[in-house]
Amino acid sequence: MRAVVDTNVLVSGLMGTTGPPWQVVRAMLAGQLRPVVCADIVAEYRDVLPRPRLRIRAEYSAELLTLIEQVADWLTVPAYAGVPPLPDPDDWPFFAAARVAACPLITGNARHFPAGLGVEVMTAREWVSAGRSLS
Repeated sequence: MRAVVDTNVLVSGLMGTTGPPWQVVRAMLAGQLRPVVCADIVAEYRDVLPRPRLRIRAEYSAELLTLIEQVADWLTVPAYAGVPPLPDPDDWPFFAAARVAACPLITGNARHFPAGLGVEVMTAREWVSAGRSLS
């Protein structure tokens, strides 16, 4: 299965070893979930995951970033032109990548992404509940 994974899901998953965000990260590490990314998404991952205040072990974030860069489906997304209006324009690469790839977007902030625009937006909990995580 392929999906765009929002940074907040990776952060939550790497900060703990239980719960739905961890199950998303674990599925990525096991090769069950193939991430879909563009350059802006990976740049955000690289910026956020090593932040000292998050207290994510450097080797965990480095391992996950390396894996993502090696196995992800890479694509190019158009620049954001304000349509559809998003509460946070920085979310555009995630929304656009999911729309271009026709795959789900897994996020902790589903309300940041408008419904009805052809993108399946789901929380990590919804992704797990749909039976998409490792057993």
